[in-house]
Amino acid sequence: MDTLAHTDALTRFGYALSDATRTRILLRLRTGPSYPSELAETIGVSRQILSNHLACLRGCGLVVAVPEGRRSRYELADSRIGHALDDLIGLVLAVDPACCPASESGGECC
Repeated sequence: MDTLAHTDALTRFGYALSDATRTRILLRLRTGPSYPSELAETIGVSRQILSNHLACLRGCGLVVAVPEGRRSRYELADSRIGHALDDLIGLVLAVDPACCPASESGGECC
């Protein structure tokens, strides 16, 4: 039986993955912790854009900021998030490209 907590958790996870930048952040953090400047450079976004997305991911409970002196290191809030991402990546889906265009194109699924 699904509970409201399960639904909320999956909704937050889905929301986080619905944006390509947030997805790239999560995929990068699944390989290990990183600092915002490194993340921004690796992902190819400005520090301000990265900061906004990190705030969203923190709010969703998917990443945490670990203070290190005057800096903060970011990492996945739970190692199981990395395992879940690995499982999702491993899925093979048959998708009609005309129906569900890539997220960057801004299209909607049928």
